[in-house]
Amino acid sequence: MKLGFYPGCSLEGSSREYNESVMAVAAGAGIELEPVPDWNCCGATAAHNMNRELGLSLPARILAKAEAAGMKEIVVPCAACYSRLKVTRHELLEDEELRRRISAIIEYDLRCEPEIINVLQFLDSRVMPAIEGRIKSPFDRRVACYYGCLLVRPHKILKFDRLEDPRSMDEIIRRIGGDPIDWAFKTECCGAGLSVSKTELVGRLSGRILEDARIRGAEAVIVACPMCHSNLDLRRGAIEKAMNRKYDMPAIFITQAVGLAMGIDPAKLGLNRHMVPVKFRERPAGKVPAGPESPAAAGEV
Repeated sequence: MKLGFYPGCSLEGSSREYNESVMAVAAGAGIELEPVPDWNCCGATAAHNMNRELGLSLPARILAKAEAAGMKEIVVPCAACYSRLKVTRHELLEDEELRRRISAIIEYDLRCEPEIINVLQFLDSRVMPAIEGRIKSPFDRRVACYYGCLLVRPHKILKFDRLEDPRSMDEIIRRIGGDPIDWAFKTECCGAGLSVSKTELVGRLSGRILEDARIRGAEAVIVACPMCHSNLDLRRGAIEKAMNRKYDMPAIFITQAVGLAMGIDPAKLGLNRHMVPVKFRERPAGKVPAGPESPAAAGEV
């Protein structure tokens, strides 16, 4: 099986491990991901706020390149890239005059044919059926599935999962043997692109996410966005300063969790690239620990 693939800037730069894990999981499931020819930056996260035509033209050119290459579907692992491509496709299909104007700018008569698939849709519909019954090392860990802002918003356009309490990542974790917690911060903002300009704010917002995961007994936070991962991993110092506590809980990509369950070498999944070491405490097989302040730890039902 061959699918179009848009890595975006992050997966070839600061989030190489995400790219490595996506590619390793795809190969393990017998799927070939073909990059969009001569792809460019999609403009995330701020181009559409500064210049609407530029913000639409950048993703439109990616769609045009994919369309010209005959690609019917494009897998887009980065949540910000997914949002920009999906929203642009929607806006151009809804407004014929706008589509003609953007087509003139990119010098291509864009029809917006390729479908845009996020990483959770890719895993659910393509990878999981291919590896059913072939899980070599069940991911027997209690984890917090963190979707962030852009996988489910704007909901009227994306039409993906539930807005406030999405379940698709949780279900993937269950299918590989994990135990996703029920928690309140699935779609809360981590600070997004303010990581450099307002690091202290990112520390507070991301700290609230890690703290809620901690008190509910999570051993790791599972993410599907390079920006979310960067804030939860790279900004751990700012988080610990804001929360006045240390956190050794790693943040890992959903594709890394699936790859571990498939028995793929951790190095091939990029797990050695994280700022916070990806280490899990040893415990008896199948025994899921209760968090220090979780209902289970307190003896509550």
